[in-house]
Amino acid sequence: MPWCNAGGVVRRCVIVDDNERFLAAARSSLERGGLEVVATATTTTDALEKIDALKPDVVLVDIALGAESGLDLVRRIVEATPSGPHVVLISTHREEDVAELVSASPAAGFVWKADLSARAVRDVVAAGE
Repeated sequence: MPWCNAGGVVRRCVIVDDNERFLAAARSSLERGGLEVVATATTTTDALEKIDALKPDVVLVDIALGAESGLDLVRRIVEATPSGPHVVLISTHREEDVAELVSASPAAGFVWKADLSARAVRDVVAAGE
């Protein structure tokens, strides 16, 4: 089945972060805002498997994934699924601190973790289209 994102609607989400507490808080916040968090992942391997199996509309990826790189994961997602999900980088660092990294990546954009909400994710995706 092809990736489905009719009209840019963002409904289904995967969150990739190495912090379990953040994953729980983010899931709750995003679901209250109307996004269905279909999975969370803490590693690159787990994320790629879940993205392939679940075909989300958007994937939120922490720039720093412990010993792994969220930036590398973004590149792998886009290479593996060029017409696949929108990818949005997230971080505890403010956008101005990571702006060069974000602009050099194939991600649709960036959301600071303190501002993470379903609306913020939808706004980034819409701006990237």
